[in-house]
Amino acid sequence: MIVLPGGGYGTHAEQEAEPVADWLTGLGLAASVFRYPVNVRHPAPLRALRSEIRRLREQGADRIGLIGFSAGGHLAGHAALAPSTDPGEAVQFAVLGYPVTSMETETYRPAQLILLGEDAPPDLRRATSLDALVTRASPPFFLWHTAEDVYVPPEHTYRLAAALAAHDVPHTVHVYAHGPHGLGLAHGSGDAATWTAFAAAWIAEQLRPGAASAA
Repeated sequence: MIVLPGGGYGTHAEQEAEPVADWLTGLGLAASVFRYPVNVRHPAPLRALRSEIRRLREQGADRIGLIGFSAGGHLAGHAALAPSTDPGEAVQFAVLGYPVTSMETETYRPAQLILLGEDAPPDLRRATSLDALVTRASPPFFLWHTAEDVYVPPEHTYRLAAALAAHDVPHTVHVYAHGPHGLGLAHGSGDAATWTAFAAAWIAEQLRPGAASAA
């Protein structure tokens, strides 16, 4: 699994990096943090992540999952959903925590400004919005958010979930009543702390023989 920390495309949030990889390793999974380029315009982060996916494939990885948070969640979803002519860039599933999914809303503008610039045309905003990229061939998603998130409102998760449902893509959604943005593993954060147990069971389901695949 490739771990993509958040940070608004301007930095990398440490609580969403190695602690997450360590948790996944504890589940018996091979996991690594990928510090994608920040403070750069699209498509640089996507290209970098796809290069990392191809590298892992060349090293023998069979099934690859992505787990991303906030802006890292956007990048994970983008890599999972954006069209590609290279089968080596496909991923089998994605876990997104309080992700930025839409570049068309007025919420969390800092990430939009870094990635797309001040005057990004509507077609570019649409092309980098995850809900617009879903197809029936998209891989399964696990999404979680909190209703109190004021930086990236849960609308972002709802938008993507609605698109996944409309295209019959397998997905799980958890929206917790309480908790701020940037919880990471959410230890000691009430009900939101349960997301890791749900995600662990869901990931195990994706790795069972015969599970749905994007390949």
